[in-house]
Amino acid sequence: MLFTSYGFIAFLAIMFAVYFLAPKKWQWVTLLIGSYVFYAFAGLEYLVFILFTTVSAYVISRLLKSALDKENGYIEKSRDTLSKEERKAYRAKAKKKRFHILLWGLVLNFGVLAVLKYTAFAVHNVNGVLSLFGREGLTVPSLLLPMGISFYTFQTMGYLIDVYRAKAEVEKNPAKLALFVSFFPQLVQGPISRFSDLGAQLTAPHKFETKTFTFGLQRILWGYFKKLVIADRVLVAMNTMLDAPEDFKGVYVLLLILLYSIQIYADFTGGIDITIGIAEAMGIKLAENFDRPFSSRSTKEYWRRWHITMGTWFKDYIFTPLSVTAPVMKLNKFLSGKIGRRAASKTVAYIASGVTWFLTGLWHGAGWNFIVWGLLNCLVIIVSEALEPTYNKFHDRFPRLTSSAAYGKFMAVRTFLLMGLIRSLDCYRNVGVTFTMWGSMFTFKGIGSLFSGGIFELGLGLTDFIIILVGVCVVYAISNMHAKGSVRERLWQRPVLSAALCVTLFLAVIMLGAYGAGYDASQFIYNQF
Repeated sequence: MLFTSYGFIAFLAIMFAVYFLAPKKWQWVTLLIGSYVFYAFAGLEYLVFILFTTVSAYVISRLLKSALDKENGYIEKSRDTLSKEERKAYRAKAKKKRFHILLWGLVLNFGVLAVLKYTAFAVHNVNGVLSLFGREGLTVPSLLLPMGISFYTFQTMGYLIDVYRAKAEVEKNPAKLALFVSFFPQLVQGPISRFSDLGAQLTAPHKFETKTFTFGLQRILWGYFKKLVIADRVLVAMNTMLDAPEDFKGVYVLLLILLYSIQIYADFTGGIDITIGIAEAMGIKLAENFDRPFSSRSTKEYWRRWHITMGTWFKDYIFTPLSVTAPVMKLNKFLSGKIGRRAASKTVAYIASGVTWFLTGLWHGAGWNFIVWGLLNCLVIIVSEALEPTYNKFHDRFPRLTSSAAYGKFMAVRTFLLMGLIRSLDCYRNVGVTFTMWGSMFTFKGIGSLFSGGIFELGLGLTDFIIILVGVCVVYAISNMHAKGSVRERLWQRPVLSAALCVTLFLAVIMLGAYGAGYDASQFIYNQF
């Protein structure tokens, strides 16, 4: 069920009505039923996988809780008979046992995700190796890939890890845990929530509040504007260039980078706006996923502002624990004696970053383009950090220049273009083709064609480009205004202006949305991940 479909709008209207008309103590039940109905529309067979994740997480979390209670009980009971060293040894042994329980949960769930998402990719690569030796390749299996499996698996495994770390309470009610796993607005593309932030909100009673509901609808409408008016319109030109990349080299690659940056931002943030807006209308607060990423002055800053919940998930559950594992600490100790403590510390941090970014790329898709995308992001961040002393010297030497607004804009544009260049791996989906297209940018091909009418051979007319330009300017202006305080809060104080702007935005979506021949109210880009 597409967020952009009439069926979803009808479903959402019914969901809102049922949710607020239901007795307060049963609101969460209506939300659970609605979430499973929503998921069933994607395919009844997919319910098996989300149920497996829910049941396994419930069982593993209860086992972790039971093991921890037993551990604490024994320590308390034996406090007077055990020495400090004996208590410490028992704690270490008990923690290892709990870790093995957690490991079972992680292996089971990430194993299912890996088999469904990466088996075909693995077989293709094995066949490539076999062909080098003249051997017959294996049959590539055709497997189901349930909607949102990457998102709900990561969110649920985060819950298990937090339970293991005693940072989240164990949910005793399996149905309430099922709601956390399946909450329908965020199934499509996140954000990836923490149980400590979302669990209690989902099951708490929420009364209808005009202001909160209105704010939620406004954000939903804003999301539809980004998606339908901007993203899906840009998609037409993107498809034209990607259907025949050999015909659109040189300056067209730069145009593609610019257009795809617009498309993915409008598409992804639009979808997140709809998700957060739906939850907000029901009194539930989800984590923000973007913070004006295109104003970032470095790649590292960009990734603190783009897909925030994914970045923090990988940082908290992959990078940080990996950095303190026994093998890594052993390597750090070994390198300290060879190259010095500081250099050793940086080296192991870079290794942990490489592994984290490799997995981040793989999470985005089963393809070498995504892996290279992740590693290139890692490389840029590592090089930037290595050159930081040089940057600092430059800033100290030219303080007036580096503190100026113009220099800040230059750094933001530089980061925007660099991220767009790396992001084009997502477009061409082939590493070799992508590198070829990058190389063509230095040949100055297509300049004459582009400015002599070639830009209008991409499936969009002058009116479409004007709509895109105006839409981008509106998004940019609202983003800057929001950085200085909530725009909706300010508009709430001026109800007539607020109503007029909402009507205007609604009419823009209805009249200017990308509908009809040549257009496609498409799935959100991050659905594929």
